[in-house]
Amino acid sequence: MIDKNLADDILTIATSRGAEFAEIFIENNDKASISLVNGNVDTALSGIDFGLGLRIFYKGNTIYAYTNNLDRENLLKMAKEVSLATNENRSVNLKEYNKKDYKNLGVHKYKIIPTTIDKTKIVGLLKEGSNCAFKYDKHITETIASYMYSIQDVCIINTKGVFSEDRRIRTRLTLNSVASSETEKQTGSISPGALMGYEFYNDINIKELAREASRSAVTMLKAGFCPSGKMPVVIDNGFGGVIFHEACGHGLEAIKIARGDSVFAGKIGERVASSKVTAIDDGTIPNKWGSINIDDEGEEAQRTVLIENGILKSYLVDNFYGEKIGMKSTGSCRREGYKFAPVPRMRNTFIANGTDKKEDIIKNTEKGIYAKYMGGGSVNPATGEFNFAVREAYLIENGKITTPVRGATLIGKGEEVLKDIDMVSDNLEHSEGVCGASSGSVPTCVGQPMIRVSKMTVGGRG
Repeated sequence: MIDKNLADDILTIATSRGAEFAEIFIENNDKASISLVNGNVDTALSGIDFGLGLRIFYKGNTIYAYTNNLDRENLLKMAKEVSLATNENRSVNLKEYNKKDYKNLGVHKYKIIPTTIDKTKIVGLLKEGSNCAFKYDKHITETIASYMYSIQDVCIINTKGVFSEDRRIRTRLTLNSVASSETEKQTGSISPGALMGYEFYNDINIKELAREASRSAVTMLKAGFCPSGKMPVVIDNGFGGVIFHEACGHGLEAIKIARGDSVFAGKIGERVASSKVTAIDDGTIPNKWGSINIDDEGEEAQRTVLIENGILKSYLVDNFYGEKIGMKSTGSCRREGYKFAPVPRMRNTFIANGTDKKEDIIKNTEKGIYAKYMGGGSVNPATGEFNFAVREAYLIENGKITTPVRGATLIGKGEEVLKDIDMVSDNLEHSEGVCGASSGSVPTCVGQPMIRVSKMTVGGRG
């Protein structure tokens, strides 16, 4: 994506006034989306993001610039301007490049490139999902079916000798069903995705997914209001892991640790969770939505055990903040694209399987709330305090799941919830999402088996 000699010149100029390190990030991202409302095409968008970002380290700070003009003169001018943020009369010796092409070396393989698929085929697939969602129940009044893909080619070159190229192809489907009565509307949603080409659609059943979105919407339309108070909460597998992601995962990112903005700072080796809890962030799971071959510093992806049997073992670390906290990179540095400087971020983050059975978790809960599908929420990363909506919830009474309830919210602090997890099932699932932070929005998976939190504040109206 760039000539070696030009890269040499950019890095040399960028470090000519004292910078300790320089890095080039080049991106070409071909992406498109199609969205149908009630079975009719509503939007069809496509475009290419193309550009180069240049980052230097100097005395514990980063300086970042970017451009979509890759003419030689413009790039050398940008390198000169970046170097003016430093003021010493010394330069860095460039290391010999170890050039690697992860399109061939990487574990994530792509069979059907999305650009080879006729758009009418995609529209037909979305119509099939929309029709199936409508047929589920007479109360379904609206459906939204969306398809997206992204083909991101990247090249990362730095003064430490990294010269790596990679291709990341992601595909995702979103189905929303709206159920309506005379006074109420409820939405069911499901959004699977993968680090795959169009072959992803051979692995899913769009009719089943559409029916599930509609079932959830209709169930919540007919539900009563959730009671409030402190009680046991059973959180189902898959997207239930969003609580760990938001309330705990962000606090384990090295940027928060280095700045002292995390309750987990300085606690490596200490107990931070129940002995039932092992939490992992893994960028190596083949073709998983949040997986990567290399991070956006060119470091190879890793499987990082964050918490093992309740003991804090590691943080999510990049090179820049890793130097500040004295830890090596875990291959966790990520960014949305060339317009963003990278920081340590989550990939596929999940609570690992336990030994309890989901049937026993319900049976051993006399009274509480079962959270089947989690919704959005808000979190204070510095304290771990959170407030999450539950999209689909039920009462647990006498060890059985009974009445559906709506309006439930889960309120608490991440570190307290971790310690109050007293049962962990063996039915781990992952769910796909997009995480926003200072380096933009990146694809991430959250996940967990079914868990029980022994006591938790539940907000409701009852």
